[in-house]
Amino acid sequence: MPKGKQEVVPDAPTATLRARGPEEFESLCGRIGRHIHRQEVRRHIHDYLSALLAPVPRKNGWQVAQQAGQARPHGLQRVLNGATRDADRVRDDLQAYVQEHLGHPEAVLVLDETGFLKKGRQSVGVQRQYSGTAGRIENCQCPEGARVFLAYASPHGRTFLDRELYLPKEWTADTARREAAGLPEAVEFTTKPQLARRMLARAHTAGISASWVTADAVFGGDRRLWVWLEEQGQAFVLEIACKEPLWTWTPSGPGQLRADALAGQLSEAIWERLTAGDGAKGPRVYDWARVRLFRLYWPGWEHWLLVRRSIRDPQEVAYYVVFAPEGTPLATLVQVAGTRWSIEECFETGKGDVGLDQYQVRKWAGWYRFITLALLAHAYLAVLRAKVATTENGGQPASLLSGPKLA
Repeated sequence: MPKGKQEVVPDAPTATLRARGPEEFESLCGRIGRHIHRQEVRRHIHDYLSALLAPVPRKNGWQVAQQAGQARPHGLQRVLNGATRDADRVRDDLQAYVQEHLGHPEAVLVLDETGFLKKGRQSVGVQRQYSGTAGRIENCQCPEGARVFLAYASPHGRTFLDRELYLPKEWTADTARREAAGLPEAVEFTTKPQLARRMLARAHTAGISASWVTADAVFGGDRRLWVWLEEQGQAFVLEIACKEPLWTWTPSGPGQLRADALAGQLSEAIWERLTAGDGAKGPRVYDWARVRLFRLYWPGWEHWLLVRRSIRDPQEVAYYVVFAPEGTPLATLVQVAGTRWSIEECFETGKGDVGLDQYQVRKWAGWYRFITLALLAHAYLAVLRAKVATTENGGQPASLLSGPKLA
């Protein structure tokens, strides 16, 4: 059991965690230890995960080593200097672990990006630029959102499934930077939607149970991603920009209109006031409406433009493209759209509980190994919390897509 484990998850009854935590942790370490032949490395990974889960102020090299009872961080740091393929094997274990403990057919796959400030300039992907996190020009993995994540939101719990590091063209085309960061020759410039599709494909191959995919406009604005998801028979609710051209029925037949222009034609009578789930300040209540789109016919499926309007400020509007099974209620689409915010909760708990943003690595492989171990630690906490919550609920999880209530 990692030292201080109960303090990391204060929201769960400590008696239950004491009973289940050690066995669950050792089982998880044994799962990933199958890929590691050297006993010393397996022990270091065990200690590293323990330290990520412990309530130390910063998850940097020295404090992680001290938490593990080591005088210097060099042994644990070597854990982060292995091959990227090892991190990929652990990622595969992470996905199997999440599916086994949190898997549910009503789950939603959530894509998002995030950026973390870094003081050094040698770390992979770091350069000077504007950071929305800091509100000024800073060093950060560029651009903000250089990390692309895939999260899993099910009635049992929420955690991460996958990660990719986005590098802009300036990085992938710079030979000196590539060599300094240890980028493999095969790594080429890849857009964020392309990275997202890569992660979704891996989740599909891994047999992850999910009914929906949702994401913000960074991903929703890529039509190739729409088409690929449709080809997979994967329902989605993807945010788009107001200027996104969409095919619809016009008085003269099929034609294209901007999303905001199409929404502006909606009758006030069709808007419904619904909550998209609870936020930090209570239910997130908006007015919602949808209009059918003219798209290539997929038997058994429907295409919609979903529109969200603020009650306080009707000029504040968000737009989503939808690919859904025939007969899907508006309330379900609203709930899926609202589930996108769950990944923000994962980022918050990932930073606070397992130091997701506190790594000290410069190399490509080191980034993937640290992030993957941090995601595994986050999933471990999510599984513990889910077991406690299910016990308290009489063995039944809450329904994720039972539909939002009328406000």
